[in-house]
Amino acid sequence: MLGMLGHTFVSLIDNIMVGQLGSAELAAVSLGNSFIFIAMSLGIGFSTAITPLIAEADSEKNFEKGKSSFKHGLFLCTVLSLMLFGLILLAKPLMHYMKQPEEVVVLAIPYLDLVAFSLVPLIIFQGFKQFSDGLSMTRYPMYATILANVINVFFNYALIFGKFGFPQMGIVGAAIGTLISRFVMLFFLWGILKRKEKSKDYVTNIKLFVLNNSMVKKILGLGFPSAMQMFFEVAIFTGAIWLSGMLGKNPQAANQIALNLSSMTFMVAMGLSVAAMIRVGNQKGLRDFKELRRIAFSIFLLGLGLAFIFALLFLAFHTVLPKLYVDLDDASNLIDNTEVITIAAKLLIAAAIFQLSDSIQVMVLGALRGLQDVKIPTLITFIAYWMIGFPISYFLGKEEAYASFGIWLGLLVGLTSAAILLYIRFNYLTKKLISQEENNS
Repeated sequence: MLGMLGHTFVSLIDNIMVGQLGSAELAAVSLGNSFIFIAMSLGIGFSTAITPLIAEADSEKNFEKGKSSFKHGLFLCTVLSLMLFGLILLAKPLMHYMKQPEEVVVLAIPYLDLVAFSLVPLIIFQGFKQFSDGLSMTRYPMYATILANVINVFFNYALIFGKFGFPQMGIVGAAIGTLISRFVMLFFLWGILKRKEKSKDYVTNIKLFVLNNSMVKKILGLGFPSAMQMFFEVAIFTGAIWLSGMLGKNPQAANQIALNLSSMTFMVAMGLSVAAMIRVGNQKGLRDFKELRRIAFSIFLLGLGLAFIFALLFLAFHTVLPKLYVDLDDASNLIDNTEVITIAAKLLIAAAIFQLSDSIQVMVLGALRGLQDVKIPTLITFIAYWMIGFPISYFLGKEEAYASFGIWLGLLVGLTSAAILLYIRFNYLTKKLISQEENNS
């Protein structure tokens, strides 16, 4: 959980510090990150293919299979990171055609250039992280993300506001802080893994360009649908950013606050999703499907309990939390900042309600990935988010309807649909596997 939270905490620090500069700057970070979130979702989603393969090989005690899975996964993550960086640079001109406030676009473009480049070390790091998770060595990626956050806080403070003799660079300073922290995170984790007895033979002497076509196809077969699953979910939230931008800079800034807080709690569920993926992958390798089902349901219940607590916190503090992101002592921006807080407080009520469904859908997805079942869940996520959720966001999110709150009602319906359909899929598959195993014995 802490390892996954680390990625979002970088964004949290960026948002809180940049928010002190004004709502236009906060909206610019939101717009720039909307492109990054899509690319990041593809990279992180693809890298999750590595974890169940490593977990299965680990429980089978098959080193050669595990090393081959890791090497091919790392190669494909590296290629994907460079492709995504290039695609974001090519997509930049789209900002001018998205009906976003012009002052926001001007600020967002230089920020986007640097944060886009930071995707290269981030997605390569994800390859190492998912491998480490597959070996049940989850603490080392956590250490790396904690270190990255400390470095990010320092450089953000120094470069955004011009402290310790550094130049004052505004939101570009936030982008530089993110870039530096992600390179440090990658090399720190690699340094740890090459010293640990369990992992050192995997991460040293890698012949990265000696590839096996069948293993490349296997990882692509798992990785591509997994990437699309995460893409469909993140893209609907990105769509919410763009729809909010059409309402103005203040609704967009408010949307960013609610989105950032929701993504913090989502990463807790994402951490449990990784746990489900590892443990389900282990039990699949051992062919103990009753134990697989028991472990998965234990994780689901734990996640639901945490989600319920987060929902209560969002409801209790929905008027307080948005104030962390803006400077209410800034007299020149007081009207804008007050409007941002008012809108964000309403959005947090919707966010509180969808905590349970968001948690369930991502944990069940993790368990299904552990079973290496990815194609049907990809179709489910597409239907839930883009055939059910997004049309509701679009129609209810217009100024004459429910505006920002309407956008988030669509997110709520999409997440709930995904949770129900994915749970039905997991329940059906595990019962079928148990029945087959009993018939064979």
